[in-house]
Amino acid sequence: MDNKKKVIEIIKNFLVERDIEFSVDEINDSTSLTDDLGLDSFDLAVLTVQIESEFGVDIFEKALISTVGEIFKLLK
Repeated sequence: MDNKKKVIEIIKNFLVERDIEFSVDEINDSTSLTDDLGLDSFDLAVLTVQIESEFGVDIFEKALISTVGEIFKLLK
């Protein structure tokens, strides 16, 4: 499974766990973590830890991430 698919799977599972309704089919590079997915700062922290654990990277090391596409770029 490539990185994009893994990230989307992590986000999908996170949304299901939090009972947040959003069609995973609609997730793309421009999907905003806060505006589109409705994540608050706690949600972002938890999601960040899950992604960082899966990939062994610090995705917020250089700047605050606001879109799914920014996560994809950091994982390349």
